[in-house]
Amino acid sequence: MPSDGKQPDLLSVIVVPDGLRPPSPRAPLARPLALRWRDALLQLSAWASLALAVAAVAAAWVAYRWLEPTPERRIVMASGPAQGAYEEFARRYVPLLRAHGVEVEIRPTGGSADNLRLLRDPASGVQVAFVQGGVDEIVDRDSDTLQSLGTIAHEPLWVFYREASARGFGPRGPNRVAQMAGWRVEVGPQGGGTAPLWRQILAANGVDPRAMRLEHRPTVFGVVELVEGRADALAMVSAADAPLVQYLLRAPGVRLMDFEQAQAYARRFPFLHALALPRGVVDLAHDQPPHDLHLVATSASLVARQDLHPALVQLLVQAARQAHGGAGWLHAPNEFPQAASAEWPLAPEAERFARSGPPWLQRYFPFWFASFVDRMWIVLLPLAAALIPLSRVLPPLLAMRFRSRVYRWYANLRELEQAIERPDAEFGRLHAELDRIDAQIARIGLPLAYTGELYDLRSHVQLVRKRLLVRASAQAAETAAG
Repeated sequence: MPSDGKQPDLLSVIVVPDGLRPPSPRAPLARPLALRWRDALLQLSAWASLALAVAAVAAAWVAYRWLEPTPERRIVMASGPAQGAYEEFARRYVPLLRAHGVEVEIRPTGGSADNLRLLRDPASGVQVAFVQGGVDEIVDRDSDTLQSLGTIAHEPLWVFYREASARGFGPRGPNRVAQMAGWRVEVGPQGGGTAPLWRQILAANGVDPRAMRLEHRPTVFGVVELVEGRADALAMVSAADAPLVQYLLRAPGVRLMDFEQAQAYARRFPFLHALALPRGVVDLAHDQPPHDLHLVATSASLVARQDLHPALVQLLVQAARQAHGGAGWLHAPNEFPQAASAEWPLAPEAERFARSGPPWLQRYFPFWFASFVDRMWIVLLPLAAALIPLSRVLPPLLAMRFRSRVYRWYANLRELEQAIERPDAEFGRLHAELDRIDAQIARIGLPLAYTGELYDLRSHVQLVRKRLLVRASAQAAETAAG
């Protein structure tokens, strides 16, 4: 027994004659052609699968760069004058978009004309703005860079006048613009939408603008001038819920002009329509106004640059439904926003939202995930079609690859075993080949799931080794006896 106390290997006690062990191994046995072909096919399949996976990742990356499914999380919105309707509208969007991780920067302006100028200037950074109908004078719409996200509110032309200035016009005051000739009228700043509309109305009535003293102060200062008696009238285009409109409707000594020719204005100007301010809507207790008042109105639109990311356009359209969908003095619930625009092309996202509501995925998933899938499905679907078969092929291919590391040696063992039985067997060379096989098998790396097959192979190698030693010993005994 060895001095270290270990049990000797059963095969190590079989003595091999010295003449049968060569001092160095000779050339190994050749691998069968079928085995080489199978290994080549396995390697080809593995490389093909890897190339397909790399191509899928590359295609997804290119599509991601091209489709831009994740937009920036900031929008610059041009509003309008302080305490105006557009400023109030813009403030409604801030919490609605912040709930989806988008911050809104409100840019105060002089009004619709300034908003259009900023929208058409890429250096301004303004991406979306509120614009009054009838202000844009551009002729070439095909080369324009703007799109409408829909109309969001009625914007009447409010003409307030002092009762002291209207003496002599009867109990209902002036009802035609021509009757205001010679008055001092506040029409808002030059960058707003009221001044250009007022000039069009004067021209339609045959009134020379020089017959009126038109003042272009900011609307807030114009209101002060009217209330304190330094102006005879004030014209402003604004929604009914604007703070300045609400104030003037209740201000003492100030009245709202009744446009009795409202229907005629609607026929003459395509961007105008006739409305009525219902009796008592301002103050039911005091029956103000005491009768229905006729108004001419334009429509306010949410206008955006055409290069604004479609996901942000979609988010703005959905926010507009929440911001403007309630009832008002001049409109019913859910009347706005409307997917209509007479002056700018309607954004495809606004048209789709009006037709079918929010995308199906957004009803169950967060906005950003739903938007990503909505933008990327055209790429994700073909990728899934390619990767699903690959996912079914790869596991068997990997299993075959691992098992081939074990099974490939059985062909060598079988050929070596057949060589042992030949009369002219060279046992020394066969013994060296078996040692080489055993050494290489010991270096095979496999996952734990396949180690059982590896140990089976090693036990089979030992069986062949035992048979080789027995045959070698038998032949040595025959040679000695002869």
